Amino acid sequence: MTSRPVLNRRLAEFGTTIFAEMSALALTTGSINLGQGFPDTDGPEEIREAAVRALRDGRGNQYPPGPGVPELRTAVAAHQERFYGLGYDPDREVLVTAGATEAIAASLLALVEPGDEVIALEPYYDSYAASIAMAGGTRVPVTLRPHEGSFRLDLDELRDAVTPRTRLLLVNTPHNPTGTVLTRAELAEIAKLAVERDLLVVTDEVYEHLVFDDAEHLPLATFPGMRERTVSIGSAGKTFSFTGWKVGWVTSTAELVTAVRSAKQFLTYVASGPFQYAVADALRMPDSYFEEFRADMRAKRDLLAGGLEQAGFKVFRSAGTYFITTDIRPLSESDGFAFCRSLPERAGVVAIPNAVFYDHREHGAPFVRFAFCKRTGVLEEAASRLKTLAP
Repeated sequence: MTSRPVLNRRLAEFGTTIFAEMSALALTTGSINLGQGFPDTDGPEEIREAAVRALRDGRGNQYPPGPGVPELRTAVAAHQERFYGLGYDPDREVLVTAGATEAIAASLLALVEPGDEVIALEPYYDSYAASIAMAGGTRVPVTLRPHEGSFRLDLDELRDAVTPRTRLLLVNTPHNPTGTVLTRAELAEIAKLAVERDLLVVTDEVYEHLVFDDAEHLPLATFPGMRERTVSIGSAGKTFSFTGWKVGWVTSTAELVTAVRSAKQFLTYVASGPFQYAVADALRMPDSYFEEFRADMRAKRDLLAGGLEQAGFKVFRSAGTYFITTDIRPLSESDGFAFCRSLPERAGVVAIPNAVFYDHREHGAPFVRFAFCKRTGVLEEAASRLKTLAP
């Protein structure tokens, strides 16, 4: 056995994800899993049947085309035009990926040189840090901080973080885990900064159809000067509740899509053949589907938020995504890791400590994330169990 480290130094800081740990804890304790963000019901029956038809008809059972099946690329382009007025050539400016996680990894591997700095909004989805590391980049976190009931971006801090070594901004809105949706004014300033400093931008928009109340999802690519420098990432999993299908996509200029495809082809090459045809159908669902889906999730957000407040948490009521971030300090707790590891035994519920999403873990120490993409009865039971924590 070699005496050298087995894992390369770029990935040495990354071990088993917190999601695997907490999901295993949910199983061993019989707890309600509000940690990992996956629905506990399937999406529309007609979309599932579309996948079955594709399988039976022999569509996608072999390798699909590298960029994705034409039907899905056309549907993605039509979706971007329908909802945002963004025109993309489905043959040159759309790329289908194995979920958004691969899209993120391929984008960073393609666009970041070793030593380049990548600015990401902290806290962030854990794959961001690993993908930046695999690309040889240096991650530079800009922290969203609690302000008047939500987490907000300090635009001055963002501007100050840009250096001559900055290559790319990695932006997530609606934002996981905080539930923040960046405003028009915030996005306009990000766009202005990117143009001024000639930066590329990768935008993770997988929760685009999950915005609540007065929030509005505005793709950064719609702002002046941004279409030609923005790689936008979407996903079927979050919008249609088929997370296991692993169908995502990238839209951008032909030059940037070609670059991302150059990396993507050596990751999975292709994936999810029959499901691509079904997702093409899903993207053409009527407006009523998206409205009802959003209303259902908003009701579930309110149900869980109310239960968490009754249990004594300080709740940051999310404007988007299907996650709620809470502050555990009103419960006389301050260590999110310890709290989450004890919560299954104390209350029979699993959550995720937000500190795992921070470079500066002390900034996230008192915050804990709960997922509300579950059946109403499950959320009601979870809320009931959590009440035992009330001071």
